[in-house]
Amino acid sequence: MANHKSAIKRAKQSEVRRLHNKYYSKTARNAVRLLRETTDKVAAAELLPKITTMLDKLAKQNVIHNNKASNLKSSLALHVNSL
Repeated sequence: MANHKSAIKRAKQSEVRRLHNKYYSKTARNAVRLLRETTDKVAAAELLPKITTMLDKLAKQNVIHNNKASNLKSSLALHVNSL
């Protein structure tokens, strides 16, 4: 266990950030899954910009990697265009 005040604070901050990142990662995964299951082109076209924005924000906040966000956006755009 941490012995210094700064180490105790760092452990608390890390736990809060871990839970925060876990929540937003899961939310993004659910949104991506929802879009991939969509078979209606109009509904998918409406969802795509929202999910793209979500992925960009998560990449900017270092919740997910920039390349992962780009790969997801690319594959989702291909999916929507193929409908």
